[in-house]
Amino acid sequence: MDAKISQQDLYLWGEGTNIYSYLTFGCHRVKMDGYDAYRFVVWAPNAAGVSVVGGFNSWNVEADPMEPCGTTGVWQAVIGIAHEGDTYKYAIQTSGGELIYKADPFAFFSQYRPNTASVICDISGYAWKDKTYMAQRAQTDAHTAPMNIYEVHPGSWKLGLSFDELGDQLVRYAADMGYTHIELMPVCEYPLDDSWGYQVTGYYSITSRYGTPAQFKHFIDRCHNAGLGVILDWVPAHFTKDAHGLRRFDGTPLYEHPDPRRGEQPQWGTLLFNFEKNEVRSFLVSNAMYYLREYHADGLRVDAVSCMLYLDYGREGSDWLPNRYGGKENLAAIEFFRQLSRAVHKEAPGALLIAEESTAFPGVTQPAKEGGLGFDFKWNMGWMNDTLSYVSMDSLFRKWHHEQVTFSMCYAFSENYILPLSHDEVVHGKYSLIGRMPGEYADKFRQLRLLLMYQFAHPGKKLSFMGTEFGQFIEWNFRRPLDWFLLAYPAHADMQMFTRQLNRFYAKTPSLYEQDGGWGGFEWCVVDDNLHSVLAFIRRDSKGNELLCIFNFTPVKHEPYRIPLPHAAVLTQAISNVDLREITGLTSAQDAQGKDYIDIMISPYESVYYYLCKPERRAARGKKATEGG
Repeated sequence: MDAKISQQDLYLWGEGTNIYSYLTFGCHRVKMDGYDAYRFVVWAPNAAGVSVVGGFNSWNVEADPMEPCGTTGVWQAVIGIAHEGDTYKYAIQTSGGELIYKADPFAFFSQYRPNTASVICDISGYAWKDKTYMAQRAQTDAHTAPMNIYEVHPGSWKLGLSFDELGDQLVRYAADMGYTHIELMPVCEYPLDDSWGYQVTGYYSITSRYGTPAQFKHFIDRCHNAGLGVILDWVPAHFTKDAHGLRRFDGTPLYEHPDPRRGEQPQWGTLLFNFEKNEVRSFLVSNAMYYLREYHADGLRVDAVSCMLYLDYGREGSDWLPNRYGGKENLAAIEFFRQLSRAVHKEAPGALLIAEESTAFPGVTQPAKEGGLGFDFKWNMGWMNDTLSYVSMDSLFRKWHHEQVTFSMCYAFSENYILPLSHDEVVHGKYSLIGRMPGEYADKFRQLRLLLMYQFAHPGKKLSFMGTEFGQFIEWNFRRPLDWFLLAYPAHADMQMFTRQLNRFYAKTPSLYEQDGGWGGFEWCVVDDNLHSVLAFIRRDSKGNELLCIFNFTPVKHEPYRIPLPHAAVLTQAISNVDLREITGLTSAQDAQGKDYIDIMISPYESVYYYLCKPERRAARGKKATEGG
C-alpha cells in the first residue's frame, strides 16, 4: 500500500460515500523508502493535535505527532519502528486543552479485556478456499431457497472454544443437524461480557475472546466448505460510553448526535450514531462492506432497526427531537439503510441484509429503488410474540386465543420474513422454549416438536437458538455452556434426533420454502376450528407439489377428524411429531355437495405433514414404473 493517502478517498469520506474507507483509515502496512512502515490515519476534526502512542515509542505523546490532511479533519502519521502485534492508541489534545486516549475506530484487532489498546494487525494474505461456494451464492435467490438458521453465542455454545475449535466442532455439528446457516451473535470487540456483544467499542476489530482475524476467516472458510452460510449480528444503532471508545472522540460529539434527545439511548445507557453526518455513514457502510468482503460473511442481521427508524424510540413523553416535518421518523437513518442496501447488493453478490425490526414500518424489505429500505428479510416479531403467547398457555384456554396462530397469515406476505425463535426469548425470566410448555414432562417435548413443525410449515425462513434443538430446560446463561449432558436422557436425545430429521426434511422439500412470498405457496384447509384448536393448510412449491400440514394444539385425540381438500388426493405421511410409522395410500372422498375431504386420526398434541398427490398423477407414476420394469 502507498504511504500517501488518496485525496479521492478523503473526498468520498467527507461526502459520506466512501464504502471502503477501512482501506484508508486505521493502521496499514506501507512501503517507505523501500522499507516496511505503518501508516496511521484517524478522523478527529475538532482536535487541537493528535499523536500515535504505543509500545513502539514507550507511549510517549511527543514521539510521533500526526499531521492534518488539509482541512478534512483527518490526521496521518507514518511510523517506521512499529511492528505487527504492537499495541497503540491515539493521544488527542482537545480544543479545551484536555489530553484523551482513544482506541483506533478502524483497528482490525484489540487487546483482550480489560485492556483497551488497539493492536497492529495485517488482515491481508489469507488464502480462501471457498471460491465455488461464493460463486454459487451469487447465483442463488435466497427467497426461493431453504434458510434454516442456527443462532449461536460463540462463547457459551461450549465454553472456552476458539474460532479454530468452533470451526471444527460447531461446523460439524450444524452441518450434521441439517441447518443451512449459522448466525453468530456479535463478534466485534466489546468490553462487557454481559452485553453479549451488543455494546461495541471496536467495530472493525474481531473480538480477541475467540482468536485472531485470520482464525475467524478460517472459521468462515470451514463453514462454507461444509455448505453452511454465516450471518453476523451487526449493531450500527448505538455504541458504548467507554472512555476509549467513540464517545466524544475528539473531545466533541463526533459519531453521536450533539443533542442528547437524539444522541442518547436512555434504555440501554448508550449513544446513538448521528446518521445526518456524512463521515458517520461512510464509517458504518464501510464496516458492513468490511465483513462482507474481507471475511466473506453471507449476511448481516442488523440489530435494533426500530431504534434507528424512530426518533422517539425508548423515550418517555416529549423527550425527543422531531424531524424537520415534525414527525418521529429518522429521515437520515432511512436514507442510510437505502445507501447500505445499494452498496451491499452491488458489491457483495448474494449477501443478505436482515432487519430485526418490531414495528409495522412499511417497505422494510422493499428494494431501495422502489422506495423501500432495501433489506432482504425482516424478523417476524409479531408471529413470534403471538405464537409463543399461544403455546405458553394451558391448552384449555387456547380455543379463546385461536387468532394468535392464524392472524399472522393476514400479513405473512407484506414483507419477506424470517420466523425467529431467538436468544431474546429464552432469557430474563421468560423460560426456555420447552420450559414454557404446559403439561407433564412428555407433553412438554411433544409440544416443543409441535411448535417447531408449525414454524417450519408457516411461510417464512426459520431461525432457532442453540439448545432448542434438544430441549434445554433452563434459560440460556452466557456464563455457562449448553446442557449437553441432557443428551444422556432419552427424551432429550429423541428431541435432538427429531430436530435433525425435521431440518433435513425441510431442506429437501421445496413446498416448505420455495414460495414463501405469496399465496401461491399456501392454502388454508382448516382455519376457524377454535373449539378443537386445530389448524390445517397446504404448502405448495412452484411445480405444484403439495404438503398437507395439520396441527392439534390440545391433548385430545380426534378419530376421525375431517379436513376439506382442494381436490381429490392420495395422502402419504411424511413426518409427524408423535408417530414415526409410514402411513401410505389414504384416499380422499367426496361429501354430498361434491367437495373433497379426508378423514384422519389426529393424536394429542400432534403435528403431521402428508404428501398430497392427485390420483391421476399417482396412477401415471405407477404406470410409468410398470412400463419401465
